[in-house]
Order: sequence, then structure tokens, then C-alpha cells
Amino acid sequence: MKIGIIGTGYVGLPTGVGFAELGNTVVCIDKNENKINDLKNGKITLYEDGLEDLFNKNVKNGRLKFTTSMKEGVSDADMVILAVGTPPHPVTKEADLRFVYEAVAEMADYLTRYTVVATKSTVPVGTGDQLEQIISEHNPQADFDVISLPEFLREGFAVHDFFHPDRIIVGTNSKRAEDVVRKLYEPFDGKTHFLFVKRRSSETIKYASNAFLAIKIHYINEMADFCEKIEADVLEVAQGMGLDTRIGSRFLIPGPGYGGSCFPKDTMAMACMGRQNDTPLTLIETAIEGNRSRKKKMACRILNMVRDISSPKIAVLGLAFKDGTDDCRESPAMDVVAELLQSDVSVTAYDPKAMVTAKNLLSNKIKYADSLYKAAEGADVLVILTEWKEFKNIDFERLAQSMRRRKIVDCRNMLNAEKARRYGFEYRGIGRV
Repeated sequence: MKIGIIGTGYVGLPTGVGFAELGNTVVCIDKNENKINDLKNGKITLYEDGLEDLFNKNVKNGRLKFTTSMKEGVSDADMVILAVGTPPHPVTKEADLRFVYEAVAEMADYLTRYTVVATKSTVPVGTGDQLEQIISEHNPQADFDVISLPEFLREGFAVHDFFHPDRIIVGTNSKRAEDVVRKLYEPFDGKTHFLFVKRRSSETIKYASNAFLAIKIHYINEMADFCEKIEADVLEVAQGMGLDTRIGSRFLIPGPGYGGSCFPKDTMAMACMGRQNDTPLTLIETAIEGNRSRKKKMACRILNMVRDISSPKIAVLGLAFKDGTDDCRESPAMDVVAELLQSDVSVTAYDPKAMVTAKNLLSNKIKYADSLYKAAEGADVLVILTEWKEFKNIDFERLAQSMRRRKIVDCRNMLNAEKARRYGFEYRGIGRV
């Protein structure tokens, strides 16, 4: 099949690479000429584990192409996938659909045969109706169906998740469109759950799923605070809760709050939709506010460790919002650093993959190191904010020799607290005694 994908970000590029690997001809479309030129020249523009090898393979065999031309990418396509950004509106915080509407309006003129237009961008309920109207107005002769095809790729694991989906949700009432989708996803037949639902149900599923997971993270963070007060261990509590199959263990991991490209904007958009429809979503509203204050609490916890030190130096490990990605959008780590910088402190940071991205956002407000031990040199406190695996294997003896004072705030509970204390560190985790 010929697939056109509009957008080459953290959804569009892994999706394009994945469909090319399955044997389809994929044309990725983006208005950013510099990005397209980089991709054409074999320079991958984001980090995802396992993506680069598949990218190079499929560019080389000609199944994966890149263009700034909407006509080139859309004409004669069996399916066009919308994977453009839907950032929060700066005032209302609802999903801003400008880029989606612009892409669809431009695309409409080039629909020359029956085409399924699939929305992978996370869009408010009812957007599919608007897209149908836009296409019909711009090209009354177009033969098409608009479907909702939400993505469930976890950043850092997008390649794995593409080839091992736990479900494929399709929102359509068109048998013709359903047949196209089934043909495209034929390699997954019998290997995952297929659910064909109404388009508005599909649009809701994505928001409802992300909001629920955000609430779960907020819940375990509040439980971690409670455990600290009553001298319980939140990791043991989470383990006991997770053994209940009705609850499950995933996302019961306390930390500095949720972040990234999805949870913050999707919870705000979902809450906005609730207000617009006179159905306040109070659990989501509470999770949003709690997550905002979580980052401030973590910053206060760190500053309390150095409150008696003049002009303290803080070493930060991790700037990406999670491990496995270089994405710093709405990163709890970045928010905590921003809070720290409001005090008289010096911050030196290290992240295995996100240094370039972080520098673009923070500029020279902090210092940067090329290893965790370089970041720790002369530091008064070491802070872990992102759960990169390499941080788990810290050499405490080497760390003790590098730091000015032996203090650790482990906001991801990655380290062995007992071992750290044996080396003379004052160690504080999250929700643990």
C-alpha cells in the first residue's frame, strides 16, 4: 500500500518507519525544509531506541521517502495519516487544531482516488466531523473516509510498541475504510486486539486512557507523601496494590510528576472538554493541579538538603521527561530545574540523550557535563530526575570522591539506599524511610 504521513515528529516518524518495514511504500510529509533535508540525507531527527537502524534500512531500499510536497505524498495514497502536533492553546489549554486543519485543507486538493484519511494526532471529540467538512468544501469530488486511528506509542519504546501493539483502535462506520485498515494491519491479525468503534468513541478512548494513567501517577505520588509521614515504604505498598489484577502494577511508580508530549496536554484538553460539555471531570482537574505542585515540592526537597550551604552546587542527572527519549517537552526534570534556578544555586546537568534538546530550552542558565561523574564534581547534592538505566549502576566510591558533600535526592527511587548510606551518603528517596 502507499501511505502518506503528514508530520515527522515522535509519532509520524516511528509510524512511517514501522509501516515501511512492513513492506508498504511510505512518504513522510513535513513543511520544515531543514528537517526534510536532514531526513533525505540520512540524518535522523529524533532519538528512539531501535529507530535508526530501521530508518536507514528502509530509506536504502526505497520504501521510506521524505518530501515537503503535499501533492507528492498524498496523490494516489491508499491512506493518509495525520500526525501533526495539537499543542495546548496558550489561554484556554484546549487542543489547538490549527496545524491539523491547515494540513487537511492543503491535502484535500490532492485526493485523486478513494483515500482513507486517518487521524493519529490526538484531537478533541468531534474533530473527525470537522475534517470531513473541510475536505468536502475544498474538494467536492473527493472520494474519502475520515477515520480515527489513535496512537498508543510510548516515547522511548515507540518502535517496540509499533510492532507489538496491545490494541488497535479504529473509529469508523465505513466498511470500505475498515477493509483498508484491516489490509494495512494484516501482519498483526491474531496477534493483538482489534476494536472497531464509532469515530467519536475512538477519539474519546485516547484522552480517557491518558487521563486515567495520569490520575494513577498522581495517586501514587500522593500515597508516597503519605508513606513518608507514617514511615511506610511506598514501593512495598505499590507492589501489594499491583498484585491486585483490578489495579495492576504499571504506573504505580512514584516520582517527580508526569510529563512529556501527551499526559500534560491531554489531561488539560480532556478537562476543557468536560467543562465545555457541562460535565466537570473533577478527578482529572485534581490530578492536573497536583502534578503542578509536585514539581515545586521536589524542588523544595532538594533545596532543603542544601539550605545551610552558601551558593550550593546541585548536580542533576536526567533532563528528558523519561528514559529512552530525548524529548524534554513538559519534562518534570526541566520544571524542577526551573524551580531550583529561582534560588541562589548553581546547577550542572547530565542526560545520556537529551543534552542538545535541553540546551535549546535552557541555554546557558545551567552548566552541562558529559558524564554523571563530571556533573557530580564538587556538588553538594546529587539529584536523579530521569530514570535512565545507567544511573542505577552508580559507583558510590567514585561519587563520594567527586562530590563536595555526600547528599543524594533520588526522585526516581533508583538507587540502593542502604548501599548509599554505607558510603556515607545522606540519601532521600520518594515515599521511603
